[in-house]
Amino acid sequence: MDHDAVNDLMRTLAPQVLGALVRRGADFATAEDAVQESLIEAVHHWPDDPPDDPKAWLLRVAGRKLIDAQRSEAARRRREERVHDEPPPGPAEQSDDTLLLLSRCCHPALSPASAVALTLRAVGGLTTAQIARAFLVPEATMAQRISRAKRTITGERFDTPGDVGAVLHVLYLIFNEGFTGEISLAGEAIRLTRQLAAATSASAGTAGPEIAGLLALMLLHHARRDARRTASGELVPLDQQDRSRWDTDMVAEGVDVLQDALARDRLGQYQAQAAIAALHDDAPTAQETDWSQILQWYDELARLTDNPVVALNRAVAVGQVDGPRAGLAVLNGIDPGLARWDAVAAHLYERADETAEAIRHYTVAADRATSSAERNHLIKQAARLRSHGSRPPA
Repeated sequence: MDHDAVNDLMRTLAPQVLGALVRRGADFATAEDAVQESLIEAVHHWPDDPPDDPKAWLLRVAGRKLIDAQRSEAARRRREERVHDEPPPGPAEQSDDTLLLLSRCCHPALSPASAVALTLRAVGGLTTAQIARAFLVPEATMAQRISRAKRTITGERFDTPGDVGAVLHVLYLIFNEGFTGEISLAGEAIRLTRQLAAATSASAGTAGPEIAGLLALMLLHHARRDARRTASGELVPLDQQDRSRWDTDMVAEGVDVLQDALARDRLGQYQAQAAIAALHDDAPTAQETDWSQILQWYDELARLTDNPVVALNRAVAVGQVDGPRAGLAVLNGIDPGLARWDAVAAHLYERADETAEAIRHYTVAADRATSSAERNHLIKQAARLRSHGSRPPA
C-alpha cells in the first residue's frame, strides 16, 4: 500500500474510529488524541504490512492508547472504570457514529465559528494549520479556538445523535466559505454531507430529505464554481457567467438528488433552496430563467423560514416577475441594515432607470462589502453608471 493510499484511507477512517470511541463513552479530547496516535502507528506499519481490516486495526490500537492515557492520569480514574476492555475489532455502526460525531462537533454550546473549526478538525480530518490557512488566521489562533471548543464539550454525554438541523447548518456555513486556497471548504462540505447522507440513509427519519436537499443545494451551486470569477479574480454575476463552463455532470447529479428528496414529500428549507438553484442551472441563458417558478419557490421558502436573507432574495425575484418598482416596494419592508440590502436596492433602481439612486446604493454597498472582490465589483458598477449610465451587457 503506497503512502498516498494510506493517507486517503486514514482520513476516511479516522472520524469513524473517533465516533466509535465517543459513542462508547470516551471523552472527546482524549479519544481524539488516541486516534491521532493510532494514525501515527498506521503510517509506520501499513505501507509494508497493510491490515485486512484497517478500521478494526485503528479501533484496536486507539482503544489501547485510550486505556493507557486513562490509566496514566489519576484525575481520570473515574473514566477508567467505565472503560475496562479495549473496543472489540470489527466495523462500528457508521450510521450512528457519523451523525453522533457531527452532533458533538456542532453542539449548541459552541459558537458557529468554533463548531465549524472543530468539525473540520475532527470529522474532516484537516490539520489545524490547514484550517487556519483556510480562514486566514494564525495557526495559534485556530489552535486556541479548537482547544476551547473541546473544553466546552468535555464531560457532555452523547449516547444518541443530536439535532440534525444544527449539523446541517454548520455544514452549510462551511460550504459558504467556498474556496480559500489549498483547501476547498466547499469541496470539504460536499464530502462531509455525502458521508452524512450515506451513513444516515436508513436512520435519519424525517431529516433524511433535508440532508439530501442540502447535498443537492451544494452540488447545484458548486457546479458554477469555474465561471464565478475572471482569470484575474474578479466576480462575475450569475446572469453574466459563461454557462458552458458550468459542470453539467454535477448539475445532473444535484437535480437527481433533489428529485429523490422531493419525492419523499417532506419539504424543508434546503430542498426549497436547491429547487431555486436548479431552476437557475436549468436555464440555457439568463434571459430564459423561469423567474415565475423561482418566485413561487421563494414564497414556499418564506413559509418555511423567517430568514431575512430569504426575504431579500425574494425581493429580487419579485422585481424580475412584476417589475423593479414592485421589487422595491417589497425591499422597503425589509431591514436596510442587512448586508446585501443596498446591493439589491442598487440593482432594482438601475432596472427602474433611476441612475442616481442606483449609484448611491452601489457606493454604500461597496463600503459595506466584506471581501475585496465584492467591493471591487460594486465600485465598478457605480463607475459604469457614472461614465455611461448604462446597464451591464446581458
